Amino acid sequence: MSEQTVAVKAKKVEEAAESMKAASSIVIVDYRGLTVAEVTDLRKQLRDEGVKMQVIKNKVLVRAAEKAGLDDLKETFAGPTAVVFSSEDPIAGPKIVHNFAKSNDALELKGGVIDGKVATLDEINAYAALPSREELLSTLANILQAPVRNFAYGVKAIADKKQENGDGDAA
Repeated sequence: MSEQTVAVKAKKVEEAAESMKAASSIVIVDYRGLTVAEVTDLRKQLRDEGVKMQVIKNKVLVRAAEKAGLDDLKETFAGPTAVVFSSEDPIAGPKIVHNFAKSNDALELKGGVIDGKVATLDEINAYAALPSREELLSTLANILQAPVRNFAYGVKAIADKKQENGDGDAA
């Protein structure tokens, strides 16, 4: 093997290791049996949420996992393997892949990493069931608005009642 080939392969391993280290969550999937249109649809859904999916050779993934300190992940690198990297929202990748797998039996989740620790399929599925960041922020906003909204309804009800009773100006 030439030095140039070795250098190219080493660069691929380094890039994959850096992606693994930088990701807040990783999901490893077997995409065998999906049509090109289905894979394109999955990639589009992931891309819309800022999540990256790559098909990487298993030998490269094994070496990258060793470099990233994720040795327990090596057993999932068998057969056709795609890796989903979530860097911003750790829930986005697992949630999209989990939901896509529900409607497409051909997509099989093989394993993953959550916050730098190798996770079981049950942990990944539980993680995917969590609400997204936007849903959590929306819920928090509603909770914070409720007291002010209820106070405003109360003031309006008192003003309406005074106006009905003819108590003059309701202010």
